[in-house]
This record gives sequence, structure tokens and C-alpha cells, in this order.
Amino acid sequence: MALSAARRGLFVWVPVCLSSGIGPWFALAEEPGPPVYAALLLALLAALFGWLRGPEIAQIPAAALALMLGGFLLAGARGHGVAEPVLPFRYYGPVEGRIVGIDRSYSDHLRVTLDRVVLRDVPPHRTPAKVRVALHGEQGYTPPEPGLTVILTGHLAPPEGPALPGGFDFQRFAWFSGLGAVGYTRVPMLVLEPPAEDDWAVAAHRARMRASAAIQARIEGQAGAFAAALMTGDRSGITSATNDSMRASNLFHIISISGLHMGMLAGFVFATMRYGLALVPAIALRLPVKKLAAWVALFAATAYMWLAGPNVATERAYVMAAVMLIAVLVDRRAISLRTLAVSAVILLLREPESLTEPGFQMSFGATAALILAWGPWQAVQGHVPALLRPVAALVVSSLAAGMTTAPIAAAHFNRMAEYGLLANMLAVPVMGTLVMPAGVIAAVLAPLGLAGLPLWVMEIGCLWILWVSDWVAGLDGAVVAVPSPQGGVLALMAAGSLLAVLARGPPRWGGVAVLALSALLWAGSSRPPLLVSSDGALLGLMGPEGRALSHPRGAGYVADSWLEDDGDMALQDQAAARPGFTGPKGAREAVLAGVPIRQLTGKAAPEALPGACTGGALVILAGDAPEGWGAGRVGSGEARNAQPVSQDAPSPALRSQAPDCDLWDRRRLRRTGSLAIWPDPAGGLRIVTAREVSGNRLWNSR
Repeated sequence: MALSAARRGLFVWVPVCLSSGIGPWFALAEEPGPPVYAALLLALLAALFGWLRGPEIAQIPAAALALMLGGFLLAGARGHGVAEPVLPFRYYGPVEGRIVGIDRSYSDHLRVTLDRVVLRDVPPHRTPAKVRVALHGEQGYTPPEPGLTVILTGHLAPPEGPALPGGFDFQRFAWFSGLGAVGYTRVPMLVLEPPAEDDWAVAAHRARMRASAAIQARIEGQAGAFAAALMTGDRSGITSATNDSMRASNLFHIISISGLHMGMLAGFVFATMRYGLALVPAIALRLPVKKLAAWVALFAATAYMWLAGPNVATERAYVMAAVMLIAVLVDRRAISLRTLAVSAVILLLREPESLTEPGFQMSFGATAALILAWGPWQAVQGHVPALLRPVAALVVSSLAAGMTTAPIAAAHFNRMAEYGLLANMLAVPVMGTLVMPAGVIAAVLAPLGLAGLPLWVMEIGCLWILWVSDWVAGLDGAVVAVPSPQGGVLALMAAGSLLAVLARGPPRWGGVAVLALSALLWAGSSRPPLLVSSDGALLGLMGPEGRALSHPRGAGYVADSWLEDDGDMALQDQAAARPGFTGPKGAREAVLAGVPIRQLTGKAAPEALPGACTGGALVILAGDAPEGWGAGRVGSGEARNAQPVSQDAPSPALRSQAPDCDLWDRRRLRRTGSLAIWPDPAGGLRIVTAREVSGNRLWNSR
């Protein structure tokens, strides 16, 4: 009986067990082959048999094992199921395709995602299903519009690997997004065909962009772009300055349509319908008003998701809202850890890769914290004066969500907003009581041409939120930089949190101990003394003032990634001015553990090789070495004694030059990815490559 009673409370562990299988699949260093999957499938069947037919005492462990094995197999099936061609080389030439996405690049340029791609001299079976192109240069001739078939002359390349070993893996992100190439164009984009009116594949996107344009026509400036992002999900009008301000004030979560927006919209519609119908006695006495309101709110949430498009955060928020509204329809408690677990299971079954994304981790962490804080708040709110109760509730909810999401955000984004609580207390109430209700009313009245007044109200709210963001971001010490934790710390922290929250009795204290251990490991994390970009164009040497960069410009994304991961607020040009590198622009030099470090860039770099490749130096060549200068073989993190090992067969003349260096040219770096270099206790240098850390997986082996 006790076991049966305990079993009813175990459903909250289902997504945890699924995740315990999904996570290891992503952490593998080698792609599993068919024999591995076959063996695991047999093990899954055995675990299912033990769950359904085994003795009662073995059923729960068997179910947990089945869920873990199922999660692993699910992740593998998803990884193979999304496989699309990846461009295997750099391409320059005409690019034709249909616009299916519009956003902004890291450098704040408009960017389009194209499908139905056609590339010159590339056969269809090798052509990527989707490519993403940033629009540089003069681009005012053809405003991007969903459904347009366009042609442009652009540079394309395969998705890049991590900026540093163990860093964010864009190749993996691109694989699961269906992106087979990324690039840019500096010439105008031209239209080949207008959007087809019956093209339902981009119908939602067209509606989104038209609604966004209508909103921005009525609300000028960044307030209009912000309002459009809230109502339609189109963030292409928001500038990088606004994004930076929102991040620094911890209000960036407001821009992306997520659980906050979906909850506010569904909650407003549900409350309005429920209390509105309750005012009509003929309806209130005959019909289930609460369930009718839930149906209308579910319809509104569905329409909102359709308009916002297939964004992961929006879909996640919709699933969570839909599960809670369906709970109302079936007379279950709408807000509980159980409904949250149902939402997590649905999302993990649909997109297992979402487990690795910060949005998934932060959304479910924050929601769980709010649910857990609700009980204690209910117990003490009677002692709080009625006038202060809403403010106190906001403080409690902000603290609960903020304390949960802060370490996740710090691990992924290397920033903590010191005054985030203040900003959220000033902005979120306006968002919930003014902006979102006005947006819903504007959407209802727009077909009648009466959206002007609610949009004006929405504009006031958006201007207030943007002012709060700029004010808080401008305060001294508004942002604190946080270095990235070493590998495995975030997973350990998640395990400790889950034990502390979901377990009963002594295991809870075990979870607290695991949390403390993860904090200690994070605090003790060390950064690589030397980093090398995957193309050899940038080096970063750690010094007493922080990481010194070899160049003040170029490779901006890589430079920012390195500095952010170090917990360093410096800009690239500031980091390049630090002591560490000497020599002219094309021949930078440094020293690490007594080993000379030499970087050669520019057209004259190959000619400088004989002079640089001396004295046991580590030479980084931002180009291809001349024939006969074979780069050294790549080992598995072994110590380097700066002795060259040739892969090619150099001619006797080249052999007579007796090069004395460890040469890493662009060809070699293309195979290994970026480098993290440490002094080796045995002497020389220990080099860890991005490929060693990422492994040989689907997304980086094609």
C-alpha cells in the first residue's frame, strides 16, 4: 500500500529520467552505431517487461531505467531524423531561395533564412535544405518579405564549430535547425518571384510581418519595434543597443515570447471571459463558465503561437499554457509540479535537443520555483497588509524565479544583472496590467479599424519599460561578469536542484550537498592560458590584466565569446591593448611556459614561415601552408614539445630547411577546430582541440 501511494507522486520524475538518457547522448564523444542502438533497444524492452510484469518492488527501478534508455534512443532518432545536407566547402556565387525567416545578425544586420535553395554547380543532393545569409552593404531595393523567392550573390560556408573547446556548439545548433550553410552578401538582393498567395508554409510568417509593420506604423521608434516583438514575435526591428540594454537590466526575457507572455495573454483572456460570462445570469446558471473561458483562452493562446511562429521558446510556453488550461477542462489542478512535468515530457518527446538550451532550463526552473514558492506564500500572505500584498507577491515571485534562473543565465551568458529585481518590479507589472491587455484588445479591435486607442496605451507601457531598462542598465555596477564553469558543473547543479526540490527526506540534503559541490567546482574553474580561433586569425593569451588579444579588429564574435567566457567586460580593442603580444600586425609574438608563440597573418604570411618556424615555436598560420610544410599531427591532448611532425612528404630541399616548430595552418585547424593551450607539467604545451571535446558526431563529421 505504501509503495502504491508513493507511486502516485513519482510522475514528476518522468522528465528527469528522460533527461538522464537524453543528456548522455549529447555528451558522447563518438556517434553510436547500429549495434549500440540495437543493444539499447533490447535493454529497453527488458526494462519495459520488468516495469509491467516484474515484481512490485522492481517496477519503479525498471520504469526509471526504461525512461532513461528511451530518452537516449529518442535523442538518437531525433539526431538522425533531422539530417540534411551540410555544405562541405566555402562557396561564392549566386544563391537562390525562398525567404522563410527574417531576423538580425550578431553584427546587427538584417538576415534572411532561405529554403528551396539553389547553388551554382552544386547538385541537389548536396545542396543544404536551408541557408542563412546576412544582408550587408546597400540593401534598400528589396525589403525582405516571407515567401519571396530571391537571388543574391553571396559567400557561404559550413556552420562553424565552437569558438573555444567546450564552448557553444553552433554546428550542433545548426544541425537541429536544418541549417546547412551560413554566410553574407554585400550586393543587393533581387526578387525572382513574389510570394504565392496559396503558400501556407509561410502564411503565418506573412501575417506576422504584416501585423508587425502595422504596429510599427502606429508606434514609432524602438517602442514600436518592442510592441511588435511582444505581439508578433518579429524582433528584426529591435536594435542591438536595445538588446544590450535589456540584457544589462535583466529584462531581455520580456522581448522573446515565452511563458511570461503566454501566461499573461491566456490569463487575461481566461479572466475576462470567466468574469464577463459570470455577469450574465442566463449563461452563468446554465453553462460551465470556467470551462468555456478555458476553451477561449486555449484558442487565443493557439492563435498567438501560430502568429509568433515556430520559435522554440514560444512553443514551449504554449505547451505549458495548454497543459494548464486542459487541466482546468478536465477538473484537475491547473498549476502544479505534475502539470509542469507533463509539459516537460511533451517538449522532450518532440524536441529532445531542447534539454541543452538555456531557454528550456530557465523556463522550467523559474516555473517550478514559482509553484514551490506559492505554498509558503499562501501560508504567510494573511499577515501582510492588504495594500502591500501585491507588491510583496511580486517581490516573492521575482526572488524565487530570479534565484533559480540566475546561475543558469550566468553559466550560459556570463552575465548577472545586479539590479534585475528592481527592473522587473518596475517593468513586469506594467507589462501584465497595461501592455499585454492593451495588445489583446488591439488585436480584437483591429479588424474593425479601432485599434488606435489600445495601441496608444500599449505605446505608453512600452516606453515605460524601455525607460526602466535604460535607467537600470546605466546604473554603476549594473552588470557583473561571471566566468564560465568547467564542463559538467551545470549538469551537477541541475541534479542537486532536482534532488533538493523533488526528493523526500534525507536525499534532499544530498541534493543540497551536490549543489554546494557544484558551486565549489564553479568557483575553482580555471581558464585556458592561450586560445586559438578555428581559422588562426585570432589568439588570446591570459595575462595579469586579463586576456590579451592578438588583433583589435576582426573575428569579433570569437573575441567576444572568449572574453565573455573569461568573465571579462573588456571590448576587443581594449583587450588587444593589454600586454602579451608584440610584433607587427602580420607577425604577432608571445611566450607561454617558455615556448615562443608566433602568429602569421596576411598575404605575406607563407613567406615568413622559414623565419618563424625556429626555436621550437608554436606557429599559427592564418592560411594554408605551402606545399611541403606539413602541419604536425593532431593528438588527443598530449603534451607538445614543439617538434614538427609532417603529414606530407616534403621535398629534400624543404627538408634541408630543418623547420623547428609545431605548425598549425588553416588546413590543420579546419580538422581540429579552435584550440585551448595549457602549459604541461612535463614540459612544453598541452593542446586541447574543439573536435576532441565535441567528439565525432553527426553535426561535425559531414
